[in-house]
Formats: sequence, C-alpha cells, structure tokens
Amino acid sequence: MRPRAAMVLAAGLGMRMRPLTAHTAKPLLPLGGRPLLDHALDRLAAAGVETVVVNAHWQAEQVAAHLSARPPDGLRIVLRTEGRLLDTGGAVRAALDLLGPAPFYVVNGDSFWLDGPTPALERLAGAWSDAADSVLLVHRTFQIPGGRDAGDFALDQMGQVRRPEAQEIVPYIYAGVQLASPVLFAAAPAPPFSFNVLWDRAIAAGRLFAVVHDGLWFHLSTPPDLAEAESDLQARAGGETE
Repeated sequence: MRPRAAMVLAAGLGMRMRPLTAHTAKPLLPLGGRPLLDHALDRLAAAGVETVVVNAHWQAEQVAAHLSARPPDGLRIVLRTEGRLLDTGGAVRAALDLLGPAPFYVVNGDSFWLDGPTPALERLAGAWSDAADSVLLVHRTFQIPGGRDAGDFALDQMGQVRRPEAQEIVPYIYAGVQLASPVLFAAAPAPPFSFNVLWDRAIAAGRLFAVVHDGLWFHLSTPPDLAEAESDLQARAGGETE
C-alpha cells in the first residue's frame, strides 16, 4: 500500500516557540539549513506522495509565499487557509475532499525526524491493515533529549494503542506523523476538534495502532529545543556523536 496523498498541519500559533514565532510561522523556522515545512514535504515526496494539502492560519501569507517559491519536485501542493483555527482533527476533516478515499499521511508541520534503516513513512504503510483506522508513529520517551515525565501511549505486542491508566507512566510519545483512513472521521464533530477525539474512539473500537520509530526524533516545542536539535545535527554532521 503506497499512499498518494498527505496533509501537513502548518496552521498553529506556535506560542511555546515565542519569540521565534512572533512574526514567523513555526513550520518555517529553519533546522539543518532548511525550514521544518520543507523537511516534511521532502519526506513525503521521497515516499511517492503526489498531492499534499497544507493548512495555514498564523502568518498564512508567509506560508503561501514559501510554497509558491518551492522548486518543483513532483508534489502537487494545495494550500488551505483557515480563517479560524480548526485544530488538528478539524483541519483534516475540512480537507477530506482533497485527500481522497484512500489512507493518507498526516504530518505535523513542526515534526522533524531522521529515518532508521527503513524510512518511517514506508514503515507506516507497511504496518497498514484493514483492521486499522489510523497507524501512528511513536517514539520512546527515554530517547528524547531532556526526557519527559510521562508518555502518551502504551502498545501491546500487536502494536495496538491504549491510553495510560491512572498514575501510569507509559513509554511512547506521539511523533507527529500518522497514516489515517477517511473512516477515522466518520461521525466526527464539527471543527474545531483535536485528533485525540478520534483516537479515543478508535482505541475504544480496537482500531488504533502504532509503529515505534527506529531513528532519531526531535521534540521541538521551545526555542531551546530547536537550538539543541540544531547543535545535535551539526555534531552528527561533523562526526562528533556515535
């Protein structure tokens, strides 16, 4: 199964990344010499995606200008400007007509990862089955620089996802990438709404699965996160890390 469509979520306000996002859309912040948005689009193009929907709200004109100036690489990019924020799930629901009837990728515009032996997007496609409404890419919390007190999900041996129980610390965090079916949005509420609403329904139905990322993933929430990721990439480029 080779998805041909994707959506990149690029409309958020990026409040925790201030002051860097005071006048710049967060997905346009540079890392490793390229804007975060271009890293996501590059991954999708390499995976064989043909159509990508990008939503925009904060500094939407900047996002539009950047996409217009992007060199052609076979991607058909459709920009959806949101007059009001629709949240993650609402934004994708509003774009379903553009994404088509087959499963499609959804990538957070500020997600940045380095692939392991097999590209992460390819691994998501390889994990797809008719039993799934969505397959998430998750990352081990202990591998995130700086650490986190608790994760988002636990997985069983088949990769089926569950939420943590009360007072439970779970080992996986959502990495901002998923492969989703339009079926996930059946009977979805009117926007705005978060993907968490849809994931909880899928968990209850036993139809939410995940793949554990086997490469590097960077949690980019604050300016120090971005600076640390840049330093890490430069060190790796210089052969200073294992």
